[in-house]
Amino acid sequence: MESVKRNILLNPGPATTTDSVKYAQVVPDVCPREKEFCDLMQFVSFELTGLVAHPDAYTTVLFGGSGTAAVESVLSSVMTDGVIVIINNGAYGKRMCEIADAYQLDWIEYQSKPDQPIQLDLLESFIQGLPQKVSYLAVVHNETTTGLLNDIEAIGTICLENDIEMMVDAMSSFAAIPIDMNKMNISYLAASSNKNLQGMAGVSFVVAKNTELEKEIATKPTNYYLNLYLQYKYFIETGQMRFTPPVQTIYALKQALIELNDESIKDRYERYSLLWETLISGITRLGLKYLVPKEHHSKIITAIVEPTCKNYDFNTMHDYFYDNGITIYPGKLKDMNSFRVANIGNLTKSDIDLFLSLLEKYLQSIGIETKEENLSSILYETQED
Repeated sequence: MESVKRNILLNPGPATTTDSVKYAQVVPDVCPREKEFCDLMQFVSFELTGLVAHPDAYTTVLFGGSGTAAVESVLSSVMTDGVIVIINNGAYGKRMCEIADAYQLDWIEYQSKPDQPIQLDLLESFIQGLPQKVSYLAVVHNETTTGLLNDIEAIGTICLENDIEMMVDAMSSFAAIPIDMNKMNISYLAASSNKNLQGMAGVSFVVAKNTELEKEIATKPTNYYLNLYLQYKYFIETGQMRFTPPVQTIYALKQALIELNDESIKDRYERYSLLWETLISGITRLGLKYLVPKEHHSKIITAIVEPTCKNYDFNTMHDYFYDNGITIYPGKLKDMNSFRVANIGNLTKSDIDLFLSLLEKYLQSIGIETKEENLSSILYETQED
């Protein structure tokens, strides 16, 4: 098998993939309505479910689309008949607010700092102090804006005690950070194929209890393509998606799942964590700071505080790395100047070492002495400081 040019993607997805995942897309043309492809869909759905729940009681419903499609499917299919609390502590919590607003749902925003853990007692007091009964809560597991890991199990306990169904956006935690939907009281989980699964972009999915998916919905549907219940029903009856799926991408997802099973979620997260430790050690040596305290960090993606040096420009730095086969990502916080580096995908320690070496050369090229004691006076302090 001829090797494909390898780029080091340090953006939070799509991630760097193996050649075997890339080549898995090269298959004979097949109609997705044939039994061969239905069997593939069944395999993928079953394997995805088994990563976070028991396949006898839960089902994974697949959609063609980015991860946002899965989140939108849950909000617009399920959460149409009650009050929703949406936790906003980053760009992706904010996105859920925007989706709920677009569908004119009955939603209430709970804001929390993007670089600090959610204060659970305040969240519960907020919920209990509302004049209306809350039916649903939506939260991001790993907030990709900063790398903050929200305590889903504790939030799930609050939901259980207050008779609330919880939806979790697990885009950048699924298949790395262990999740047990039953234990964590997660009613609906949304994720996609192209982050920790190390598959190709184009497939999103929702994992939910069969009993929830089989409910008879009395209200008029508010969506069409993203209707979770109709997609589930069609899959159970036919083994297919209602509409044309991204065929080749699903073949790649099958291969990615095989490779994940070979590595295991435990070992994959350990590998990612070691890469993160290498990254943090390196940027600290260079005098740079990161936003989220270590004890609350997902070790998946890191928001790094930008230098205040007048010669610094993110776009110039991005292009410098891109020319060297590495992709990094801009920050998403208006009041905290940062850029983001992910350590997911088919990466090795040498990839992170290369990034750090190039980062040091870039900083030196714009006039920054890459010694911790010389840099501290020209860098923003974190909000924690």
